[in-house]
Amino acid sequence: MKFMQVIEYRTSRFDEANKLMDAWLAQTEGKRTVAQGFTGRDRDEPAKYVDVIVFPSYEEAMRNNDLPETQAMAAKMASLCDGEVTFHNLDVVREDSS
Repeated sequence: MKFMQVIEYRTSRFDEANKLMDAWLAQTEGKRTVAQGFTGRDRDEPAKYVDVIVFPSYEEAMRNNDLPETQAMAAKMASLCDGEVTFHNLDVVREDSS
């Protein structure tokens, strides 16, 4: 069963966060288990962002989380955020495509 993680955060340093993500993508090439990822910015609150990350399974998500590069990126990302980061861990129970 596919697994999806939704991460909500606020940052006034999005450019730095974006560069951090680019570095993580380069460092984890061939190792990461992310199937697909999106970042969205809230139109009503421009400093609020939401990442939606899709994994083949919960187990693959945990394997990705355990990568040293992921742990280091998460710690650095937290320092770029204005306030708390909220995580939603979701089993995909329906998938539609057009």
